[in-house]
Amino acid sequence: MRNKYSPYALGATLYMPATRNDILQIVFKERLPELRSLVVCLEDAVAEVEVEDALRNLHHLLRRIKDRVGRPADGPLLFVRPRDAAMAAILNDWPLMDYVDGFVLPKLSLSSLKSWEDAVTNPKLALMPTLETAEVFNPAAMVELGQALKAGFNERIIALRIGGNDLMGCLGLRRNPATTLYGTPMSYVIPMLAGVMGSQGFALTAPVFEQLATPHILEEELAIDISHGLVGKTAIHPSQIHIIHNALRVNLDDLNSARMILNSVAPAVFKFNDAMCEPATHFKWATNIIERAKWHGVVPAPAVVMDSLLLAEAAH
Repeated sequence: MRNKYSPYALGATLYMPATRNDILQIVFKERLPELRSLVVCLEDAVAEVEVEDALRNLHHLLRRIKDRVGRPADGPLLFVRPRDAAMAAILNDWPLMDYVDGFVLPKLSLSSLKSWEDAVTNPKLALMPTLETAEVFNPAAMVELGQALKAGFNERIIALRIGGNDLMGCLGLRRNPATTLYGTPMSYVIPMLAGVMGSQGFALTAPVFEQLATPHILEEELAIDISHGLVGKTAIHPSQIHIIHNALRVNLDDLNSARMILNSVAPAVFKFNDAMCEPATHFKWATNIIERAKWHGVVPAPAVVMDSLLLAEAAH
């Protein structure tokens, strides 16, 4: 089964506790209309004493979606993050899960994989496992986990989510608000995961940036995320949605280069914008650029360039 979702469709992924009463408005774009993906969380965002209320609220949400004859086609992708595999097994059998795109699987590891495989058997539900346990620091374990995920879930996985806060917690650390996550041991973990999991064909999303007072550092972190091939980023607040989506837009030169590389008559090696292009080597990069542009658009050309283009057209 080929996954019907592009990982680039995720964009900024906003997590919301399942206890909130305004989720329906977001699902139907009455609030946060630019949001691309939403996770209703029953795990870390919900206290133990609130779990039953959260489950009832989720059921009520899905019932109201059904009453409206389903979600809008242009609304955000909708995922549920269960507390554990036992809860996922219950949700998996809810008929109302027909109105959900899939599950986020928290704290997935080699030791817990079998319980998740047994729990999330509904083939209609896509999956986003979260890498946030101590074994993530071990490249060999990640090679083994990647192989097991492909064997167990085939192509139901949209992307692997990197749980930066939990991984930092494994080390007893917390992000310095004045620097990006790449100024921490995550500067080893994220590139390693991008290589180990990316080479196995998985898309990965970037950890949350939990500081709201320094959007310029979020922009700096996003640039590094994207340079590692990460396809989206968890958002902790609606104010981050536009920043994340803006960063994911494609540079016009990259788009033009990608189009030339994918051209069926492109030579084996050619120069474009003072850089060597080699379709055999750059094919996957070019494909990803085209897909990213499809979902996030292109960075507008600078005004001075646009003015020059208009003048050139006028001269003809």
